[in-house]
Amino acid sequence: MARWQPNASERLVVAALELFEERGYENTTVIDIAERAGLTKSTFFRHFPDKREVLCGGGTMAGLLVEGIVAAPAEATPLEAVAHALETVGKEAFPPDRREFSARRQAVIAASPELRERDALKGLGLTASMIDALKRRGVPDLISRVAAELGALALTIAYERWSDTTNDDEFSDLTWRALREVRAASGSC
Repeated sequence: MARWQPNASERLVVAALELFEERGYENTTVIDIAERAGLTKSTFFRHFPDKREVLCGGGTMAGLLVEGIVAAPAEATPLEAVAHALETVGKEAFPPDRREFSARRQAVIAASPELRERDALKGLGLTASMIDALKRRGVPDLISRVAAELGALALTIAYERWSDTTNDDEFSDLTWRALREVRAASGSC
């Protein structure tokens, strides 16, 4: 098997998505994924702890959110710092050529209760990462929580819209729009 070939992680993700679409999540094994990618089971486990993580894994998104909040201008309000983080995520994690893949990924996740649960847990982790980053900026706990929750909701809305293959908007534009809508809606409650 060609373990030495580049992009093993990406190959495993693509193989998993294809197999989950063809057979369903429950009917696909780690060995199936590794074989489809032309890799070994041990290579799979070097990249992912289990098959749930192959579509939901990695700490990249949390790292980008934290990086964006930390890099926000010192005078930025908590919500502006979160907006800066969402823009960072948009530039790094959601290039236009990933839109179709993301739509397919969302369909696979929607079809599996186990993957929906994992995706929800990942969302909670992203929110916690934003809360911690805001607290490190000296933002009080409650304000950190509210800003992070609003940011997480905006991120979810933007991702759903961006994953729609009929939508041509850039991810960063969608996050700004979603954040404005979430902020306006929170004032109406």
